[in-house]
Amino acid sequence: MSDNVCAVVVTYNRKNLLIECLEALQKQTRPIQGIYLIDNASTDGTPELLLEKGYISELPPQNLKEPWEKEFSISNFTDGNSIKLHYVRMYENTGGAGGFYEGVKRGYEKGYDWLWLMDDDAEPKEDALEILSLYFKNNDVVGLAGSVLLPDGNIAIYHRGKINLKDIFPLIQIPLNLKEYQKQVIEIDMASFVGLLVKRDAIENIGFPKKEFFIHHDDVEYCIRLRTIGKIFLIPNSVILHKEAAKARMEKSFLGRKSMRIEFNKFWLSYYGMRNLVWLGKQYSENELLFYMQMIKNLIRLLVGVILFDDNKTLRIRLILEAYKNGLTGNFDNLIPKKILYRGEK
Repeated sequence: MSDNVCAVVVTYNRKNLLIECLEALQKQTRPIQGIYLIDNASTDGTPELLLEKGYISELPPQNLKEPWEKEFSISNFTDGNSIKLHYVRMYENTGGAGGFYEGVKRGYEKGYDWLWLMDDDAEPKEDALEILSLYFKNNDVVGLAGSVLLPDGNIAIYHRGKINLKDIFPLIQIPLNLKEYQKQVIEIDMASFVGLLVKRDAIENIGFPKKEFFIHHDDVEYCIRLRTIGKIFLIPNSVILHKEAAKARMEKSFLGRKSMRIEFNKFWLSYYGMRNLVWLGKQYSENELLFYMQMIKNLIRLLVGVILFDDNKTLRIRLILEAYKNGLTGNFDNLIPKKILYRGEK
């Protein structure tokens, strides 16, 4: 076994799902050699549960001012060999994008040949990595991914697909037809960070995920860069379960005020998605004029919808306008939604 593989798992306040993810990684029939676990300053007792379950033998210090990393050792359930668990406790929540940036950077610097990116609610089937590893020696491959299944057994089609840089709005990625999943191998343009396996040589060429995105479209942006130097293959027989589809969760540590949590939970995710999509369009669109025409049309459609149907018109309109403006100017101040929702309150 020449190629060593390190999983990069980003977690925030889903400690029980995280344990299930780690157990699935330990069960891989093609063993992994490392896990970079990026804990985005969870507030639900994640470190304590990791200690209780034997994944770590030491709790991180309190009141961190910078990321804290410690290496521990766990066993692969298949052959009993050790897996290096690199536990990184962040001092603040950097979002999924910040977490994957941190994990990919650190895993690359440790010298791993492949980095397997996934959320804490992902559970790869026992043979998922073994199936993907059959394509390790394909010279033009820079990324590999398996099928993503939802808990009901259906394929989560938006996790894998093509990218249309001529038609950015309303969704830059185009899902595959379900019939394509009957093929043995499919060349794709993008795979979400739910089971994307990235080759070290590719990271050396294109760098790390864009941490400034905070959340949403960071995987699309990274795949755009990956495709400039090689191919991404979808191997449908390799399966990873996504147990909790992406949805808004209370970000208590990010907001910090109970009186605003409900509104923040409702709006914050859409801000980052809109801002990042606008930035992607300006950066990568193959037709600049068409991009601006589509952007204006999409912006008008959003504003009309808010005016007609939204109960929080002023707040929502301000967030939309800020998202579009900041996407165009490349302003990645990720505290902007918080500042807007505070409305200057002390």
